Amino acid sequence: MKPADDYILNKPEPFRAILLHLQATIETLLPETKLLYKWKMPFFYIENKPFCYLNFSKKYVDLVFWHGTHLTKHKEILISDGRKHMKSLRFKSLEEIDQQVLNDVLLEAYALRDKKYYK
Repeated sequence: MKPADDYILNKPEPFRAILLHLQATIETLLPETKLLYKWKMPFFYIENKPFCYLNFSKKYVDLVFWHGTHLTKHKEILISDGRKHMKSLRFKSLEEIDQQVLNDVLLEAYALRDKKYYK
């Protein structure tokens, strides 16, 4: 088993379910992503560039966008937590995931990948 899969499968519920749902959504919506294990976290790469990563804490799961500061959709729910360039969607339960919001943010982040700050 890959280290990124181990990371996800070894987390306690409800966080494992959240991580699995996020992984499935990303891989379905953006099949060109490649799941790697970097900095002890599951990272999704597109064309050998970091796109987003999954971060588990004992209280929530963050879906962190590498260049999240450039996202414009659903800004009111994106969390920066003092990070300059990254923003995240944060979930404490599977029921908290608004699939439309998740899809919107993923697709916007994907559309931004060709911008100069992704080079």
